[in-house]
Amino acid sequence: MKPVSAAFQTFKRNQTTNPGEPSIYGKAQLNGAGGSIGAILVDTGRLSAENAERILRLQIEQGKRFGDTAIGLGLLTEDDVRFALSRQFNTLYLPAGDNSLNHQLVAAYKPFSPPVEKLRALRSQLMLRWFDAEARLNSLAIVSPGTGEGRSFIAANLAIVFSQLGKRTLLIDANLRAPRQHELFKLGTNPGLSGMLAGRVGIEAIARMPSLPGLSVLPGGAVPPNPQELLGRAGFHELLQSLIREFDVVIIDTPAARDYAETQMIAARASAALIVVRKNLTSMPDTIELANSLQQTGTLSVGSVLNDF
Repeated sequence: MKPVSAAFQTFKRNQTTNPGEPSIYGKAQLNGAGGSIGAILVDTGRLSAENAERILRLQIEQGKRFGDTAIGLGLLTEDDVRFALSRQFNTLYLPAGDNSLNHQLVAAYKPFSPPVEKLRALRSQLMLRWFDAEARLNSLAIVSPGTGEGRSFIAANLAIVFSQLGKRTLLIDANLRAPRQHELFKLGTNPGLSGMLAGRVGIEAIARMPSLPGLSVLPGGAVPPNPQELLGRAGFHELLQSLIREFDVVIIDTPAARDYAETQMIAARASAALIVVRKNLTSMPDTIELANSLQQTGTLSVGSVLNDF
C-alpha cells in the first residue's frame, strides 16, 4: 500500500472463532499460541500431521529450519510460515482472501510490509515522545492542511498497530464533513459521533472490531448540518475526556485544517497532534501555517508524517 515515513527531531488476546466471524490469523487455537510452527499449522488445518512428520524427518537429516524445509518440499508457502510465526508471538492479522475490512488497512492485512514497519517505527516514537498513560496523555489528533493527504489512512493503521501492542485502542472519526473510517472498517451506516453529540445515540455507537481484538471504532455517523457547532460545544470535550479514561490510546481523525476551523478545536482537546503531509501535494506554506495555528492554540505537536505517494 502507500508507504509512510516518520519525520521527527530524533525521533492478545487469544479467543476461539465464533460462527460467522471473519477468520483471523493467530486466533484459531489456544494451544497453538507459543507452540512449534508445525503444531500451530496442524492445529489450524494448514498442514496434515503426516506431512508435518515428513518435514520433521527431513529437517533433522538436513539440519535446516522447519519452515525452510517445508517450503523446499512445496508443502508450505512463505505466508504459511509467517502465519505460524505470528501465532507464536501473538500478532493477529487477516488473510489476503478475507474481505471483512478494506484492504487499505495494511496493518491488518500486510503486517510484514515496509509501510507497516514504518508505522511501527512511528508508534515507537510516539510512545517515547507523547504517550503517558498516568498523565492521561493518550489522545492524538491526526491533522493535515488539505484533502487527499492520507489522514484517515494513517489514523486507521496507526490505531491498528497500537491495538496490536496490546493497548485498548479507540479510533474516533471526528471528520464530520466527510467521514471515512466507516468505509475502511465496513461499518455501514451505523450511528456515530454526530449522533452521540446530538444526544440521539449512546455509547453503543462505538463498534468493537471482532477481527482486531483491542480495537474499537467510533465512526462519524450521519453528516450533520452544523459540524463545527457540535464539535465546539462542551459535550464533545466531556465525551472525549470520558473516552480517554476508558481507553489506553485514542486516535482521532479530523477534517482538512485549511478548509475547516474545527480541526484546531479537536486538536486542542486532544493531548497532542500529529501532522500528516503528502509528497508532491502538500505545500510548505500550508504546513507551516497549520503548525503555527496548533502552537497558537496551545496544542502539543509531536511531529509529522510524510506520505510518500
